[in-house]
Amino acid sequence: MNILEIENLTKKFGDFVAVDQMNLTVRKGEIFGFLGANGAGKSTTINMVASLLQITRGEIRLNGRNIEKNRTYAKMNTGIVPQELAIYEDMTAYENVSFFTGLYGLRGALLKERTEEALEFVGLGDRMKAMPKTFSGGMKRRLNIACAIAHRPELIIMDEPTVGIDPQSRNYILKSVRKLGELGSTIIYTTHYMEEAEELCTRIAIVDHGKIIAEGSAEQLKATITDSKEIWIGLKLETEPNLGKLKELPGITAVHLEDQTLKIISKAEVNNLNLILQQLMEDHIEIRSVDEKAPNLETVFLTLTGRNLRD
Repeated sequence: MNILEIENLTKKFGDFVAVDQMNLTVRKGEIFGFLGANGAGKSTTINMVASLLQITRGEIRLNGRNIEKNRTYAKMNTGIVPQELAIYEDMTAYENVSFFTGLYGLRGALLKERTEEALEFVGLGDRMKAMPKTFSGGMKRRLNIACAIAHRPELIIMDEPTVGIDPQSRNYILKSVRKLGELGSTIIYTTHYMEEAEELCTRIAIVDHGKIIAEGSAEQLKATITDSKEIWIGLKLETEPNLGKLKELPGITAVHLEDQTLKIISKAEVNNLNLILQQLMEDHIEIRSVDEKAPNLETVFLTLTGRNLRD
């Protein structure tokens, strides 16, 4: 059963088309990964789903109901964990969750029960009376999640919930997302960390230039690029390599430099490693390591979009 249906969704800002006739469905009970580089249309789409941004054309349906014609229903049944923290530093953790949950009409004993339940769920049950200004970045992220789930929405949108936090808090949040999925929540999950999408999501959509360009499970997406290989070359950089020249080499489909690692996508049948190394030496780039990687979700993204998810 589909909980969310997006049909011919379009969003324009003046002459710029941010989302271009997008079609997408999300099934009830799944963790749905929504991946796209900056400017791809990902955030614009989820803001329209969350009723935070007006639709130019097309339709979004939640449980079969048009969200523009049923705004109260849509908002009552949607929870959003925004990328930017949406909490009040001068209110306790309990007061924050209680305030946001109260906006959905919960009162009295039920409001108290749901507030405490949400704080316990994200591991802040012992910090209910503490002020968020005393929290670490990871704890604030967890409080943000509690504010979004306490009213038990049917659809939860999580926009980069682990950005900029320590590994321990990140692991706790990922564990919480998995638990929400096990409890039957439907989650739209955006991230710039491919390993999170591979680990968590039952299905994934890749968006680029406002359109869905690929969709399926992580395994299904990886199966679409069996004719590709990924070469990682560790470098000692004093000057940057000429990526344009590398892209012109036979068989090369994508080139991306990340920190000190050159990530190259190539057609599997083309033996071009010697040409790549020769080009780097001509550019006086010191090579530290060469490794061929099995295709993963990042390989899929680079192959389809020609850029890294963090671009």
